[in-house]
Amino acid sequence: MKDKERTYTALLESVEYRLRHGQLRVGDRLPGERTLAEEYGISRPSVREALRILSAVGLIRSGVGSGPKSGAVVISQPSDALGWALRMHIATRTLPVADIVTTRVLLEGNAAAQAAKVAHLPEHSEALQRAESYLDEMSHAGICDDRFHFCDTRFHYEISSLSGNIVMETVIDSLHLATVGYVQEAVPYLEDWESTKKELQRQHREIFAAVTTGEPERAQVAVAEHIRWFYALSEIGATHYEYHQKVRAEQGS
Repeated sequence: MKDKERTYTALLESVEYRLRHGQLRVGDRLPGERTLAEEYGISRPSVREALRILSAVGLIRSGVGSGPKSGAVVISQPSDALGWALRMHIATRTLPVADIVTTRVLLEGNAAAQAAKVAHLPEHSEALQRAESYLDEMSHAGICDDRFHFCDTRFHYEISSLSGNIVMETVIDSLHLATVGYVQEAVPYLEDWESTKKELQRQHREIFAAVTTGEPERAQVAVAEHIRWFYALSEIGATHYEYHQKVRAEQGS
């Protein structure tokens, strides 16, 4: 195992070094497997292992085919990778959902407060327009649940992006991605999802109003109340979901 780790680690460390020193940038294409294997003196299976790791952490997208357009492309999707990792740890119950929610309250509340301080600046008008467009779409009577959840997540992302803190924005987006599966499982077991959607929209509009009118404290409180309220509701749905799963398992045994 040590030999294998040493071989593919050489490629990982090289990619990190080249990214850090500007020798490799987003959009650049890595050489094919054979070229990488020859360049680093490692086997092609080791190259593939390194590429799988880089793909899993959101740094590359694997290429297909052959010729000049083959090989992996360097991308930058850290929130996707972090979200995936968090989902796995939530699934194993290593990270309690309650702790994820508490972290969201802390980070998103602060991000919303910062957003309210700068929302009036012209450079943020497009982000605010996108946020409002997601709210408008969520109000459509025929919107499917998957699209509703997507718009919900993107609304929060656009508001958080106004804070100007890229790390905070990335982590917040990751936390949303981590809990979306938990929420989607719980929603069908809520007693009145249609009324819940209306209440969620009222809360979203309150957040949006606080940000656009430049009220940091109001925005922070609105975000915290919104996250805690929906988490408490999702917990009820999740309890019902787990009960039904248990019943199905017992009936199948």
